Amino acid sequence: MSEQDLPPARHRLLKEHLMTEIRREEPQRSRRWLRPALAGAAVAAVAAVAVTVAVPFGSASQPHASREATALLGHIALAAEHEKTPAGIRDDQFVYIRSRVAFTVSENNGPAKLEPVHDREVWLSVDGTRNGLLEEDTPDNEHVSLGKKDKRAGEWSAYYRDLAELPTGTGAMHDWLYRVSAREVEAERPDRDDAAFTLFGDLIKESLMPPEVSAALYRAAATIPGVDVVHHVEDLTGRKGVAITRTSGKVRVQLIFDEKTYAFLGERMYDQHGTSMGGTSVMARAVVDRAGERP
Repeated sequence: MSEQDLPPARHRLLKEHLMTEIRREEPQRSRRWLRPALAGAAVAAVAAVAVTVAVPFGSASQPHASREATALLGHIALAAEHEKTPAGIRDDQFVYIRSRVAFTVSENNGPAKLEPVHDREVWLSVDGTRNGLLEEDTPDNEHVSLGKKDKRAGEWSAYYRDLAELPTGTGAMHDWLYRVSAREVEAERPDRDDAAFTLFGDLIKESLMPPEVSAALYRAAATIPGVDVVHHVEDLTGRKGVAITRTSGKVRVQLIFDEKTYAFLGERMYDQHGTSMGGTSVMARAVVDRAGERP
């Protein structure tokens, strides 16, 4: 699949790094990321893997989330409400996220290929006033300083203090998702629902937020048209689960959760042929005292 195959809303949101609001202090190299997903694969092969996906592709989605998706997201929201975040998080601390990842990349305008599965670690300043850090097992990202909060980023932020200010009501969170994601939608062929779902997925992958905000986010996701459920899936490290899924154009995204605990496991992406485009497996989240420190 080429970069041009992506529908316009995803052409922007799926192309950009999860932390688009964070300014890197080192210049970018020529490598172009088609989709910086945060996951690792259970399969050892680095080539795209053909799989059978249960939900059929189609150009038109249902006008609302399926009844099963609404129920599942309700259960996930209840579980999120009971999650415990570290007590007494300080502004001078960092949110740490460790993942196993495989990205679909295009080198020097060549064909997109799936990278080998590799480790990724991110340290994000709690309040965005301190430099973060990215450690990833790729030549471009082995040790990258992440800049401080950019005020030009507006409402889209992955910093804990900013996320703590998000709405805790379903309706208000729905409005926030659509308002903030709307700026990433191409004017020629807008897909506001796809943009909202993409922002929802990005938020749950590489950030930490208070339980009441997380719960509101899951309930708001149930208001996005086209959201459905697929069973008997695996994240890229082989953990089994159930997925909240949505299809846009030629891309299907699966956000995978543990079927018993409803904990978020990771993301997988497929093209219309059921071929893996990469994904994400979140292995750990914690709060630490400095960038580079591991829990």
